[in-house]
Amino acid sequence: MSGNASRVQAISQIVNRKPLPPKTAASLEEIWAENVFNLPKMKATLPKAIFKSIKKTIVTGEKLDPSIADAVANAMRDWAISKGALYYAHVFYPMTNLTAEKHDGFISLQSDGTVISEFSGKLLVQGEPDGSSFPNGGIRGTFEARGYTAWDVTSPAYIMDTDNGATLCIPTVFVSWTGEALDKKVPLLRSIAAMDKSANKVLSLLGNTEIAHVNSSCGAEQEYFLVDANFASQRPDLLLAGRTLFGKPPAKGQEFDDHYFGAIPERVQVFMQDVEETLYKLGIPAKTRHNEVAPGQFEIAPYFEAANVASDHQQMIMTVLRHTAKKHGFVCLLHEKPFAGINGSGKHVNWSVSNSTQGNLLDPGDSPHENAQFLVFCGAVIRGVHKYGPLMRAAIATASNDHRLGANEAPPAIMSVYLGTQLEEVFNQIKTGSISESKKKGVMDLGVDVLPYLTKDAGDRNRTSPFAFTGNRFEFRAVGSSQSVSGPLIVLNTMLADSLDWIGNRLETELSGDTELNTAILTVLKEVMEQHGDVVFGGNGYSEEWHKIAVEERGLANLPTTADALPVLQEEYIGDLFQKTGVLTPVELESRFEVYAEQYILSIEVESKLVMDMAKTQIYPAAVGYLSKLSSTISSLESLGVSLEKGSAQKVADLTNSMVGAVTKLGDALGKHDFGSTGEHMTYCASALRPLMDEVREYADVLEGEIADEFWPLPTYQEMLFIK
Repeated sequence: MSGNASRVQAISQIVNRKPLPPKTAASLEEIWAENVFNLPKMKATLPKAIFKSIKKTIVTGEKLDPSIADAVANAMRDWAISKGALYYAHVFYPMTNLTAEKHDGFISLQSDGTVISEFSGKLLVQGEPDGSSFPNGGIRGTFEARGYTAWDVTSPAYIMDTDNGATLCIPTVFVSWTGEALDKKVPLLRSIAAMDKSANKVLSLLGNTEIAHVNSSCGAEQEYFLVDANFASQRPDLLLAGRTLFGKPPAKGQEFDDHYFGAIPERVQVFMQDVEETLYKLGIPAKTRHNEVAPGQFEIAPYFEAANVASDHQQMIMTVLRHTAKKHGFVCLLHEKPFAGINGSGKHVNWSVSNSTQGNLLDPGDSPHENAQFLVFCGAVIRGVHKYGPLMRAAIATASNDHRLGANEAPPAIMSVYLGTQLEEVFNQIKTGSISESKKKGVMDLGVDVLPYLTKDAGDRNRTSPFAFTGNRFEFRAVGSSQSVSGPLIVLNTMLADSLDWIGNRLETELSGDTELNTAILTVLKEVMEQHGDVVFGGNGYSEEWHKIAVEERGLANLPTTADALPVLQEEYIGDLFQKTGVLTPVELESRFEVYAEQYILSIEVESKLVMDMAKTQIYPAAVGYLSKLSSTISSLESLGVSLEKGSAQKVADLTNSMVGAVTKLGDALGKHDFGSTGEHMTYCASALRPLMDEVREYADVLEGEIADEFWPLPTYQEMLFIK
């Protein structure tokens, strides 16, 4: 076995590793939601009147009756203790895309020195973490530390059971002492409320009399990579940045399309089964698992759930993936582009809008041209994407996602809507002022008697679209794999609320003049398509022609980097949108710009420092060591009268010198600190630091292919991607 000694040892440990045995398959019905304090458990443990009150809050969104908190807390505590929990944690979601939690014991010291288990309604409803130590964009200074968590009753409490013990986890919101949202949940709940209000108005105008609470739903497909921990521990870039900053592409990557939907490796399948059992116990409906396109890449996808619960569950999925990977000797990489040259990872957010009385409001049915309700809501989405496309781009803007957008596995940074052949034809008819028909589903005969006829959908799918209609929902394909889904959901809900308000007002105007309802709907939708139809595009989103047409002819924004996208949050029309819908105040919106911009800057600067450190302390010594041995070998052979061509040694020397020169330039650039604004600093990171990092990498990756394998210190792409 050739290679650097530490790499050889890592490979030996992996090959000889005794895998964890698969768990004994448990009945899904037995384990489902066993660690969740859900409505059935509440019904079994709470007095009837209290259960009825809290159920009403959860189902309809009505305000929580504070008088029931003590009874709920006592029942929740008893259930948690019966599951082995000694601590409870207020779980919240700061503006980091990560999960935060503050643990407290149920212990209460008595005057006689004894202790009892205590958990009051006050402790359930409110907690107090530090409001200045989390990213807050200037809302809180270090000397203004108070912040509060508040119980979100709409998302069920649960037990997080690990090898280190069980903890009662209570989903909460996180706000400052002055009342501003410091998290991702408060704006999400506000966006749902705004959308519900606007949707109710439109549904009433459409003639509905019984209208239940309208909510958005989400089903997020989570992609991820697994790398053996023996390799990851030798890669500072993976440990600190989540991606490889150096690495020569292997001779074989994903060219053969042999990994996608292939047989899941045995060790990985045992890991997946462990993940799924944990998720089922937490009431998370994991439905799909499979190999993804890139070697070493996989996907898990849950069923649709209400947006707020789906957002919490998505955070829990990421946590469970990371924790379970450690048990199985893996590191789970959620970075959008851990490996250059192969597909990165996204988190496709499937989004729809529904309630219990009208059903899925984005379901076209068999005859969409006759489905006025669907056409109105779909038209509202079209208007929203056209008007607020730059905001959608800002919502998925991170340093890590910049590596992925526009590549062959991800949609471009230009926001457009794909409707499919059937619906595009319907909305084109609307634009002409009349609507008469829509394309029907077909039947496909495969020409083999034993095979059944297949139903052929009325429209194809388009993987190059960032926002595509896929039957009864829209799929936001540009969301990054490491992101919280809350940000994209907030934007989608808010822009829909705004568009429904506009449509509602226009319908009221038309109907006030005794216009027949269907005529009024057609008039308003025609106006939508005339003003906003340019955002609809069914072609190849990767093509240069589309990029030119989109920007020059249709006026759509192309925002390739986070530095281009985040300043959209400071635009006046975006501030007006969030303020009039009540989703974010001007202070809260500005804080998000500052936080996300700082995260971008810090990410680039951390990666720059890592590039310099690894180049100087690992790659340079390897190159010098190889040159030294090569020089000695050449001298020895020449003393025996054997003449060797010295071009290879000269090439390594030249590459090494060029790499050192690039490192020096990167260090000088990183030392610049005189920036007039946060936006200027971001632009500098994107336009100066990123290219210099790439330059260092270019020389280093060529060196990897020139230096003898025994000298190369870093686990290679070939090893990390293919050895499991």
